[in-house]
Amino acid sequence: MPLFKKKTTSAAQLPPPRHIAIIMDGNGRWATRKGLPRTAGHAAGSEVFRRIATYCRDIGVEYLTVYAFSTENWKRSEEEVSAIMGLLKQYLFEALEKMERDKIRLKFFGDLRRLSPELLELIDRTDKTSAKYQGFQANICLNYGGRDEIVHAARAFAQACTTGEAKPEDLTESVFSDYLYSAGIPDPDLIIRPSGEIRISNFLLWQSAYAEYYFTDVLWPDFTPAELDKAIAAFHRRNRRFGGV
Repeated sequence: MPLFKKKTTSAAQLPPPRHIAIIMDGNGRWATRKGLPRTAGHAAGSEVFRRIATYCRDIGVEYLTVYAFSTENWKRSEEEVSAIMGLLKQYLFEALEKMERDKIRLKFFGDLRRLSPELLELIDRTDKTSAKYQGFQANICLNYGGRDEIVHAARAFAQACTTGEAKPEDLTESVFSDYLYSAGIPDPDLIIRPSGEIRISNFLLWQSAYAEYYFTDVLWPDFTPAELDKAIAAFHRRNRRFGGV
């Protein structure tokens, strides 16, 4: 039974991290092990994202950031990329219908210029709808890479210096953060990677400086709220010193 049910004020309940980030890994391997096409794994993973996002909202997490499609994922087969984009379109269509009811905000991190006009239009509609709400926010990293994000931010700051909006000597970590895709959002407290891989794969490189990591062999399509509870329990066993003693 999951450790966390709903957000309560019970002293016996561990408070969830404010911001959880997840590398949604293992869809393809999950499908292969079951003798299914890789696209079936992505479909299953999409359903798990819905379930985990709802659970995070219910237990009081403020921000959930997921790695949906990296800048390197374009190297995959055209069929697989097409399937992932198709699932995203389907999710956005459904999300636009439910956002009014659930008051969930959706944001997208990444270089979106490579996406189809139809997807861009859906993302724009989602952004405008999300702007009306407060509360839980899900961030979807799409055509995203941590190094690419840092380069993008550096170019944006350099451009601001060129136009006189900023000065090089004014640059601080806080100022630089304002040029990232995640501007205005607190850094993740806990980053989870399912699937057994133990690396960060170019995910939130700047923002993860003091994040706690949790790795599990469970493949993403098999990831449940109970697995998330385990990650949160492990998070509370850590001593976060942020460089102090």
